Amino acid sequence: MLFTKLIEVLKKSDAGLQSYEVGPNPEIISGASIDQGQGKQISFLEKDNKLIEALTTSEVGAILLPQNEDLCSVAQDKGMAWAIFNDPRLAFAEALDFLHPKKSAPLEIHNTAVIGEKVILGEDVSIGANVVIGDRSIIGNGTILHPGVIVYEDVVIGEFNEILANAVIHAGSKLGKDCVINSNAVIGSEGFGFVPTSKGWRKMPQTGFVILEDEVEIGSNSTIDRPCVGETLIGKGTKIDNLVQIGHGVSTGQGCAIASQVGIAGGAKLGNGVILAGQVGVANRAKIGDRVIASSKSGIHGEVRANEVVSGFPAIPNRLWLRCSAAFSKLPEITKSLRELKNKAS
Repeated sequence: MLFTKLIEVLKKSDAGLQSYEVGPNPEIISGASIDQGQGKQISFLEKDNKLIEALTTSEVGAILLPQNEDLCSVAQDKGMAWAIFNDPRLAFAEALDFLHPKKSAPLEIHNTAVIGEKVILGEDVSIGANVVIGDRSIIGNGTILHPGVIVYEDVVIGEFNEILANAVIHAGSKLGKDCVINSNAVIGSEGFGFVPTSKGWRKMPQTGFVILEDEVEIGSNSTIDRPCVGETLIGKGTKIDNLVQIGHGVSTGQGCAIASQVGIAGGAKLGNGVILAGQVGVANRAKIGDRVIASSKSGIHGEVRANEVVSGFPAIPNRLWLRCSAAFSKLPEITKSLRELKNKAS
């Protein structure tokens, strides 16, 4: 595809095309990173990237840029085709969608699938090999169940969901529309509930269920537990990375982003637009306000007010944590000085 044709597509994007320079009008066949791309590939740079040097050595045929005269000059000097966008990352995402169109699943029910009694299947449903669907479950229009998916009884799956290989949806779970459940994710598994007794741990029955609202995405090998009663709720548009544990009775607001290896204990409440970076731990019944950002490895034990950026364990405001971190390396010197002062005073 010629660069000019791709630009015509990107003009319709929300990324905000400002201007472009065709140069030799290269053929573009795929996307690539700035440092690994070749002549028939396209890449991008963002406003935060200080990568003029990377651009000078790049071999990509075309580049999507922020409004930066220096970057444009480098691209022009190298004979690259370039375009300026308000949001180059979004433009690159749109370009990848166009260059790598998603393959359609066959609209069929594989002959190895096992479908229970009183199951309702919508129109244009695709059910792959060795899929199992339990009694009374409902599969919405246009939903794709890839090979090996297990759907237990009384599950409701909305329209246009895609559930990838070997994912498991436990009994009573409810999925909205346009959700993506990646391979080996488990939705509605038993919450970790036990009652201590004189004879050991007594299991608390986990009779609740999990609700995923519309446009939720769950990464591979992530688990979302059901509670003993009530529901675990993942809000609309929330994106959850691989290897995340969501405990029983947790609720998230809309549009949250939860990175890999995050663990959220039972009963925690997240507001809208919360971002949890990798390996953040959230304690039982913690409350996190709207638009909070927690940096990697933070430990949240209580309540975090809306719009805070927190870091550390236990989590404190990020600016305070930075000051504490800077002081930490000086503790031996400070301790020595205090000891000397104490000796002089005595």
